Amino acid sequence: MPAIGSLFFSTRVDDQVDRNWRQFARSLLDASENAIFVLDPSGTVVISNRRVQLSLGLFPGSLLPNTLPDFWPHARKVLEQQINLKGLPVQTEKISYLARLAPMNFKDTFIGALCVLEDRTELEKTTRKMLSYQELNRELDAIIASSDDGLWISDANGTILRINAASERLNMVRAADVVGRNIKELVDEGYIDISVTLKVLKTRHRENVLQQTRSGRKLMLTGNPVFNSKGDLIRVVTNERDITEIDALREKLETQLEKNDRIQRHMQEMQIAELTSGQIIARSTNIVRAFGQARKVSQVDSTVLIQGESGSGKGVIANLIHKYSERADRPMIHVNCGAIPESLVESELFGYEKGAFTGATDQGKPGYFELADGGILFLDEVAELPIASQVKLLRFLEDGKVTRVGGTVPKTMDVRAICATHRDLEQMVEQGLFRLDLYYRLNVIPITVPPLRERESCKLPLIQHFIAHFSTRLKNAIPPRLSRRAMDALLSYHYPGNVRELMNICERLVVLADSPRIGMDDLPASITARIKAQHACTMDMMKADETLPQTMAAIERQLILQALENHGTQAKAARVLGIDQSTIARKLKRTLTK
Repeated sequence: MPAIGSLFFSTRVDDQVDRNWRQFARSLLDASENAIFVLDPSGTVVISNRRVQLSLGLFPGSLLPNTLPDFWPHARKVLEQQINLKGLPVQTEKISYLARLAPMNFKDTFIGALCVLEDRTELEKTTRKMLSYQELNRELDAIIASSDDGLWISDANGTILRINAASERLNMVRAADVVGRNIKELVDEGYIDISVTLKVLKTRHRENVLQQTRSGRKLMLTGNPVFNSKGDLIRVVTNERDITEIDALREKLETQLEKNDRIQRHMQEMQIAELTSGQIIARSTNIVRAFGQARKVSQVDSTVLIQGESGSGKGVIANLIHKYSERADRPMIHVNCGAIPESLVESELFGYEKGAFTGATDQGKPGYFELADGGILFLDEVAELPIASQVKLLRFLEDGKVTRVGGTVPKTMDVRAICATHRDLEQMVEQGLFRLDLYYRLNVIPITVPPLRERESCKLPLIQHFIAHFSTRLKNAIPPRLSRRAMDALLSYHYPGNVRELMNICERLVVLADSPRIGMDDLPASITARIKAQHACTMDMMKADETLPQTMAAIERQLILQALENHGTQAKAARVLGIDQSTIARKLKRTLTK
């Protein structure tokens, strides 16, 4: 079989014409945008243009099985079966081709195969982009369709391009009825009462409006302008949010908040009522006010300074603050500053490190501040702190950090400080016994506990409470009763030791009581001496101002009443006085009628 080249050019007799023809044919092949080569029946490249030479390295004389082994099976099939094949992929590092193979015949003689490779690189990039855009478009369609908020999309003229299903539902319209129409028409026809799109077209800025639909629903509309790269307004995207339920929830929330406020006020009233019963006895207005202040400051972490005389109930105030605070589940460490030796105050309050001083333990020891971390530290009798310890306490109140004795690394502690004292801190500041800056740090929220002598309404319930309390503790079946004179004496006593003294007196009366009735003889001498002095003074006044019959009648009445109080019944009193019971009854009746 003749060579393919000789078949093309054997009819050329003139050498010059032959060269020109060859150059023309090569230029024609090189001008093609496709890569082209021709194979002879053995698979040898006999003709190739510049594009296939540069991209695939196929030159005349190249063996296709060696150069493109993956492509050779397709070419061999065409050479053997003389059939057409197309859509064959050929991939290089940078270019992607789609090849077509066709058998070549010359004068009914099979001479080889023509391969045309079309560069599909850009087409594939474009196709991938189109697929990506299609996928993105489907995602956007899905997002728009699944949104519970309504969406209106309009062009720069206000023509509606699209609305989603949520918008159809909210406005009770169909997309087919509004898409393609101008938003002004819908406003004029009453589909909507106000359009945020028109406002955006006018202002070219984001706008918000409230809209009332024909079904009575409330919508919050937000219109956003969309600009192209030149700054021209091309779209208006409007978001519709149904706030009907939100508005209803807001009203419910306001109603619930109002209920909560009422409940809170009721709880506060109940808490105040708690102060007037049970373990906390509060009847006088001044002590109720102090307890109310304690209840209020329990909700914050501010430093509290409790002032009052010894035994007036400063510890009760501190316990109340701890009970109702957010730190109630954490401990409240009670420290009596006056009971700590001055040389040990710092180590007890702030702790010490190993070997900090002679006698220090090998492991060191945490101070009260560390033990109270997360809770409350109640510093009772804070005025007794030495000046050096006052400095460290001030530093803690300022930065919340504690440094152990002998230590160098401060530790941050979450401790709320409550301080109490019975002394006049302002006077101590003037005398140089207490630091002024610490006083102002402690005196953030002062609470003054009134002495018992200023709480007359509290005395009777306190006496009754402590009598019952100590009787229960001593397992007495029936608490002893106080005679009228004994009760009057206890109520008139001024109690310099305040509630603590009253509690101690009640415990003494219960423990030492020989009978179910406590009389004047059972009271401490400090109380009876004062009563006797008052009684003597009263008798002197009676002798000076009254007649003898009046004085005698008064003394008789006092003797009868005292006998009744001491012995309980008229019969016993009459027996002691040596008179009849009827006489006592008659004299008592006369006394009452007077």
